[in-house]
Amino acid sequence: MTPFLSQIFPIVYGACFVLLLWQAFRVMGQGFRAVPRPGDTGALGSEREGQASDRTGRLTIHPELLDADGQLTQEDLLTVRFSGDNEQPAFPADPN
Repeated sequence: MTPFLSQIFPIVYGACFVLLLWQAFRVMGQGFRAVPRPGDTGALGSEREGQASDRTGRLTIHPELLDADGQLTQEDLLTVRFSGDNEQPAFPADPN
């Protein structure tokens, strides 16, 4: 049985190596296609949904901040501060 394993092992090892190499190039190709390049028109990401791909200046509202009616909640929100945080605490009534 040992001669059989010593003959089949390099074949199985090589097949696994080629399969994993092919999979790696396939995944990297998907990543490269996801990056828009200058002059590309059209078909990636949010552009498919009819929105512009540039979100500069756009406000994102997280669903956790909406109440049952879909409006921004008026409740006080809990914040977490970590030690070593040197910023001044901000209060809603603070004009700064």
